[in-house]
Amino acid sequence: GQSLRYSFFQVASIITTTGYATADFNLWPTFSKGILVVLMFIGACAGSTGGGIKVARIVILAKTSWGDMRKMLHPNAVTTTRFEGKALTDKHIRSVHLFLTVYLLVFTVSFLLLSLDGFDIVTTFTALTACINNIGPGLEVVGPMGNFSAFSWWSKLLLSFDMLVGRLEIFPMLLLFAPSIWKRRRIVWRT
Repeated sequence: GQSLRYSFFQVASIITTTGYATADFNLWPTFSKGILVVLMFIGACAGSTGGGIKVARIVILAKTSWGDMRKMLHPNAVTTTRFEGKALTDKHIRSVHLFLTVYLLVFTVSFLLLSLDGFDIVTTFTALTACINNIGPGLEVVGPMGNFSAFSWWSKLLLSFDMLVGRLEIFPMLLLFAPSIWKRRRIVWRT
């Protein structure tokens, strides 16, 4: 009963990005920790300020992947991908794919930069996963009974940027670096 209660609480805490821990899941079997890491990526529901890729995007990616595989078997079939009873346009599907591509690009670059700090791969991977998805604890050094104090100042700065990217969504944060946003615009008043 106690194990079930701990596992339910940890799953709820991770999927909702609240960051609480009632047990040291670093001591759990690898399969259980693997499930928790996968849930860190899925994250909260659409419209939530929680981090992660979001459940809605995962469902859309799964449905479009399934539809593309069916299209390989039946190339002349006319198919539509539906989400919540509505047909998705190509624009919606493309935006989900673009989000995932940019998310993976930011994750990969951040992971490579963070790996320069010299921690083991599990600590590095889950520290970045916890930050970009706004989860709280990761595994190993950054586990539920650990913290991020061992990281260098520049790694903490990078992880802070990743936290903002995860919380505020990727595109608004990356648009801050677009030169066109910072250009002064002159307003011409005509009478």
